[in-house]
Amino acid sequence: MLHLTLRQLEIFTAVAHSGSTVAAAPVVALSQSATSAALQQLESGLGTPLFERAGRGLVLNDAGRALLPQALALLEQARAIEQAFGAQGAGLPVRLRVAASTTIGSYVLPRVLAALARSHPQVSVDLHIGNTREVAEAVQVLQADLGLIEGASHWPGLETAPWLRDELVLVAAPDDPLAQAARQRPLGVVALRGARWLLREQGSGTREMVEHALLPRLHQLASAATLGSSEAIAHCVAQGLGISCLSRVLVQPLLDSGALVLLPTVLPRMWRHFSLLQRAGRQPSPALTAFVQACREHG
Repeated sequence: MLHLTLRQLEIFTAVAHSGSTVAAAPVVALSQSATSAALQQLESGLGTPLFERAGRGLVLNDAGRALLPQALALLEQARAIEQAFGAQGAGLPVRLRVAASTTIGSYVLPRVLAALARSHPQVSVDLHIGNTREVAEAVQVLQADLGLIEGASHWPGLETAPWLRDELVLVAAPDDPLAQAARQRPLGVVALRGARWLLREQGSGTREMVEHALLPRLHQLASAATLGSSEAIAHCVAQGLGISCLSRVLVQPLLDSGALVLLPTVLPRMWRHFSLLQRAGRQPSPALTAFVQACREHG
């Protein structure tokens, strides 16, 4: 006779991720008291406490740390069973949870979602948009079935597959002094090193790739401002607040309208990959396979 349930494991992982039964309760759609009771039942069934109290929060002890990866794997298998049978059974609806970094979610995924809706109308997608770190963490704790990120993943237990190639370009407002100077000759290292740079926040895939591409050559990026949105950076650049290095996918409409111009430089062209991100060893459901196929065909 089993002494634990999948629901108890779901509550356990929510508490482990949130740090308290109060924070976990809305995630699992229970009251705080019901969440606490379910956790106590799990600990009683296993015959060991799983958390230690730290102030007002809960921290995994050694038994909890040992249980967490096994609980996550069991929950993932249970969700895969649900999705597999849902996708193959009489057109029953299936709902995927996808997390995407900002540029991908805003500029690439809309056409993918439209193609998926045409080919697999029974598959719905709940899309969460965040920076690359937030996307990776969502996949890691099973809050997302698949992640789509800009650049590489450095998180354990996750595997990436390259998807699309994206160019990073330097842009400025047409009347920016650097744009005017670049009309005479490509900008050199000294000019770029002294520029006012508008950058994404730490944890952004764009920020990581920009630093990886530019710092070895410029040695410093004088940040005039840090913004949590690439779209906001593009529009601030258009207002003459500085220059930036952004995805061509994102800035192309502003280049076409004349609000931004490309900055010719002595630097080589810069490229990165958009990648698909999932938990290592995961067997994709038919619905998830259909989504990945739509990404590859329509991205």
